[in-house]
Order: sequence, then structure tokens, then C-alpha cells
Amino acid sequence: MYFKNQKFLVAGMSRSGEGASNFLLNRGAEVFMYDDVASDSVFAVMRALEERGAHIVTAGDYADAVENCDVLVLSPGIPIDNSLPVSFRRQGKAIIGEEELGALYLRATAVAVTGTNGKTTTVSMIEHAFETAGLKVSACGNIGSPLVNAVDKLGYDDYAVIEISSFQLETLSSLRPHVAVITNITEDHLNRHYNMDNYIFLKSKLIRPLKESEFAVLNYDDERVRALSAVTKASVVYFSAARRLDSGACIEDGWLCYKGEKYLTVGELSVGGTHNVYNALACLAVCAVMGVSKDSIIAALKSFKGIKHRIEFVKTVNGVNYINDSKATNIDATLKAAESMREETVLLLGGKDKGYDYTPLFEKIRNSFIVHSVIYGENRFNIMKDAVKCDYYSFSLCADFATAVKLSAMIAKSGQNVLLSPASASFDGFSGFEERGEAFIKLVGKLDETAAEY
Repeated sequence: MYFKNQKFLVAGMSRSGEGASNFLLNRGAEVFMYDDVASDSVFAVMRALEERGAHIVTAGDYADAVENCDVLVLSPGIPIDNSLPVSFRRQGKAIIGEEELGALYLRATAVAVTGTNGKTTTVSMIEHAFETAGLKVSACGNIGSPLVNAVDKLGYDDYAVIEISSFQLETLSSLRPHVAVITNITEDHLNRHYNMDNYIFLKSKLIRPLKESEFAVLNYDDERVRALSAVTKASVVYFSAARRLDSGACIEDGWLCYKGEKYLTVGELSVGGTHNVYNALACLAVCAVMGVSKDSIIAALKSFKGIKHRIEFVKTVNGVNYINDSKATNIDATLKAAESMREETVLLLGGKDKGYDYTPLFEKIRNSFIVHSVIYGENRFNIMKDAVKCDYYSFSLCADFATAVKLSAMIAKSGQNVLLSPASASFDGFSGFEERGEAFIKLVGKLDETAAEY
């Protein structure tokens, strides 16, 4: 792609849009920026880029920009069937995402991870293992740092471990990682992708272009993921926590093994929960395929400390442990968090609706340590209706997030947990799950010895 004689419209000025704009400006492209979110942070980013030569597109000159620009760089937050990409498609113009832009110019060896849950933890584990082995590596993509930001920092001898969401896969076609991982596939984002077939197809895009010399690391215990072995020519390496595998990563007599060789016990992992056993197995398979030494893999899995906003202990107040799992934006992630609890727990549920049927959640948490749910947010009435359908009445209802946290402090007893694991998007009140998690941490920090008197 030649930059200097093409005009690029970057739509959506989040971290990916900012990264794409800087990437293009550094290469002499003419850049136009548009975002329909009128926030101070967005304006600050756009003004800084304007000083570098980019053009701010307003609602008034939006149509002219669409007509005059050659390439649309689409934020993952904007659906591919939005009127903006549709108008570009009708004119036969190129539509790419920031991740696609980065993939076109990436020199480093790529390891890519997708799936409904576990992506961020698995990427972080792999990065930690590579660093432990003395390799130069950058975790990027959906994990928070755009891929385009890593392109110029990494050379041919380095490694990019890339988290990829289904939103990014809508506009991604040029990435061919040496190793691609699919952690699991459960219902998510159906308000955007319409049905599971579309969602599964998007996830499969990561491994479809791979050749025989490359590797697809797949969760054997997930039927949807296992079935995707049929769509790739890559060498398939499975991981499983439920059965013995002679040629993959598995649990055997309490040990994490690869091709029958013992590495470390489940009890030696520095993070708990069945979900983290799967993440560790995926990491083990990737590292073994990539030739990372056994000692480095063991040391990394023993020392990995987990990630922020994923079953993260915050503080104990009045004998109650507060746990931040804001990253749980779907039902499966919340169920995994609930299953990891070992004390009675008050669960905080709610946020922006994603089109879920919550009855499976309430049917399953009956058999967990969840003793009460505080339901809040934009989708609170939909969640409440599904709770009632399941004859689940151990819940309280409130409108806003701050009230929900205070209410949980009233309900929880000493020795119990309060778990923020919303099973919902955060966009009813926050810019993302990170901001929601930070808000939870601040609210918990304000609870004192009078918390139970709210």
C-alpha cells in the first residue's frame, strides 16, 4: 500500500484509531479523522493529531470526506454493516481495520490468540513466558496496545503476541501468524454478529489461511473449536483439561504435560481456577511449539500473577473480600468466575445489553457459592425477567453502578465475597470494562468500617 498518494479516513478515535492515525502520518499519508462520540478525551486526541497534519471531520463535512477519501480505516467498535463502511463498499473503496494495517507491515513472528474468553490472560501468559526465556516480545492488539504501535518497535528476530477479537476479525485478512490459538467459543456479541454461525466463522478466519508449516492450537474440550480443525491446513495441536493427549497439552494425574512430558502440577500455577488451567495449557502448547525451553515455561507459569480486572482481589472491608472481574462481559466468563469462588458470594450483574438469554446463568449459579445477586444497569429488567423465569429470587435490583456496590456492601456478611462479574458490556456508563473495573476499585476503597450501615 502506497501512502503518499491516498487519503485515509480513520473512523473511531479510540486507541486503535489514534494508533492508526499516527502510523499513517509517520508514513506521509493524508489522514482524515471522524468520531461521532463527542467526549473530551476524543477531542483531545484529535486536536493532538491535527497538530501533526491530520484533518478533523465534523458531521457537516462527513459526506465530503466519504466521497474524497480512498481508504476507510474502521475502528473495531464500528460494525461492518454500519452506514459508513457500507457507503465505502458501494463505491468499491478499500475498508481495513487498524489490526489489518499493522499486519501488512509486521516484521516480527506473530502468535495470535482469539476466542470468547481467556484471550487476554493467555496472551499475557505467553508474553511472560517469552520474556522469561529472554526473547524480545510485545503483547498487542485487543489487549490494549494497538498492533500498529508494535510494528516499528519489533524486528525480524522479535515476537508479537496478538489478541484478536471478533470485531477485529471483521476487517482482518492479511495476518498469517506462525501459531494461532482459539481458546473457546461460547455465545457472545450476537447483538452485532446476529447468530452463532457468523460468530464462529469470524473466529475461524484466524486459522483458515494457515499453511502446513504453521500451527493451530485448539481447545479439544470445546466442540465448536475442535470442529474448526477441518477448516485449516495448519498442524493442529490440541490442549485439554478433560482427557489425556499423546501429542498435545493436557492434565495427567494433576500435572500439566506436553506430549506426555510433565512440566508442573496444577497446584504450582500461580493463578487459580479451571479457566486458568486452560489458559496455562494453551500457553504451554504455544511455547513448546515455539521452542521455548522447559525451564522457562515452568518458571513463567509459576510466577505469572494474572491480569487486571480478571478475578482480581481488591480489598477486604468488614471481613468481606471484594473481587474485580469487570472483564467478564459475557455469561460464560461470569460462570467461570462464579465457579472459582470458594466462599459464599454476592454477585454484581448488569450493564449494557448484548442480547443474551440469562436463564443459563441463573440455572447454573444455583449450584455455586453465589448466594445473592445485585442486578443493576441498563439491562437490569431483562436480567431480572430471566431470573424470575428460573425461579431465582435471591436478587436485589437498582439502577446505577455506585448504588449496586453500596448495596452489595449492605448485603454481604463477614467471610463472604462481593464479586463484580457483570456478564454484560460496560457501555451503559463507562468507556470500557477497564473504566468500570477502576470505578469499582475506587468505590470499594471508599468503603470503611461503616460500610454495613448503608
